[in-house]
Amino acid sequence: MKASQLISTISLLIEQKVPTFLWGAPGIGKSSIVKQIAQEKAIGFIDLRLALMDPTDLKGIPFYDKESHTALWAPPAFLPKEGEGILFLDELNSAPPSVQASAYQLILDRKVGEYELPLGWAIIAAGNREGDRGVTYRMPAPLANRFVHFEMEVDLNDWRYWAYQKNVDERIIAYISFKNEHLFTFDAKSDTKSFATPRSWEYVDKILKSNIQEKLLLDCLAGAIGREVAVGFLSFAKVMHKLPNIPNILATGLGEYSDEVDVLYALSTGLVSALLKDNTEENLENLLRYCLELKSEFSVMIVQDLQRHALRMEHSEMFKKWVRKFSYLLA
Repeated sequence: MKASQLISTISLLIEQKVPTFLWGAPGIGKSSIVKQIAQEKAIGFIDLRLALMDPTDLKGIPFYDKESHTALWAPPAFLPKEGEGILFLDELNSAPPSVQASAYQLILDRKVGEYELPLGWAIIAAGNREGDRGVTYRMPAPLANRFVHFEMEVDLNDWRYWAYQKNVDERIIAYISFKNEHLFTFDAKSDTKSFATPRSWEYVDKILKSNIQEKLLLDCLAGAIGREVAVGFLSFAKVMHKLPNIPNILATGLGEYSDEVDVLYALSTGLVSALLKDNTEENLENLLRYCLELKSEFSVMIVQDLQRHALRMEHSEMFKKWVRKFSYLLA
């Protein structure tokens, strides 16, 4: 399932306190979407990296109770005491079997040792697949049977929507739109240390915003996404100077047109980003006027990107003209 589908599905399952498990390759945003769900619901979020824990970290430390003459368990302070939220057990299948055993009781009975999980909290776990070059332990069948399992896939449109929201560098969005396969280049059979994932492209965004010296930029990017992808990205970024004047297009609806595919991808991303930053009726009308003469696939891509961001344009006369011209592509 893609991220947008998982967010809507898991949001509903949380309300019924159904434990869910997210499977997927490294770096595709499993933990990010769980955190996003918690933020959208305005509930608590606790991220436990079980691969870094010992069994006693979950169960607590035993101590002698003088009054009852018995051994009790002091529950860990990081587990929730009240309210509602998501307890996220990340890297569950990377944790040693002894830690998984402690988690099993928490997932099965919603308690471990002397601790009991508050009613308002739901449990979500995540992990990499066994073939993803990570350290994993086979999950016991009784534990696996306590989850509803989902496998997360990388989806270009979901990523583009997220990237626009996070103000990711326009050159990155344009390049991934042009070179879809470079959004995710992980190969479980390769021993390459650097490869492109949604997470590593986020690093690229931060590298570009850190004002690294030009002569060091290729090596920095190659360390995040691999040299081949880094070379491709930097080569693509050089076409940005060929773009028509975007502010002028939004101001007048007029501008030059290009037949170069890489320039068109960069231009489409630049226009969407510019309108999202300065969303006025006049700018929208002018953008749609310009799109009437743009190559059809790029004109449609621009309008669909704007619609994903909930921009209303049905009232626009220019949009009605656009629909009449390109409706055959929307059927």
